[in-house]
Amino acid sequence: MKSSELPSSEYSPFYHKYILALGDVSLMDELQKGKERFLSFLEKLPEDKLGHAYVEGKWTLAELVVHIIDAERVFQYRALRFARNDKTPLPGFEQDDYVPQSNASKRTIKDLMEEYKAVRDSTILLFQSFDEEALKRVGVSSGSPLSTRATGFIISGHQAHHLKIITERYL
Repeated sequence: MKSSELPSSEYSPFYHKYILALGDVSLMDELQKGKERFLSFLEKLPEDKLGHAYVEGKWTLAELVVHIIDAERVFQYRALRFARNDKTPLPGFEQDDYVPQSNASKRTIKDLMEEYKAVRDSTILLFQSFDEEALKRVGVSSGSPLSTRATGFIISGHQAHHLKIITERYL
């Protein structure tokens, strides 16, 4: 399935910017290609940039990378619940509460790359396990409808959105 074919009724308007950030891509191809792009980006990043924030009060680059990883885990969980036809509404999560607990300032590029790769590989395997019916299932997250397949596109679009911010503001 291509991102342009995803009905907007399957996700909150809040996530539209993430879907748009992808262009017209297929779900599984973009999960894989996005992984390769992000790992390549991290590999070239100087270690001394990890503690940099582009403005006081904004996240450091390390905190932003950890946020990308944390958000992917949250969306993985949502996808699993919806694919398995769990109808329990899921709450949102407060991303700003995660950052102080993340120990991002103690992380290295190498260990961020290892964690990111493990999480993305897990995402890819999870989505490969879903059949068409599971991908189309819709649950409720943060008070809005969210389909399994939309979570996959949001994972990719969220990463693309933040990678653009990193290149424009952090480097």
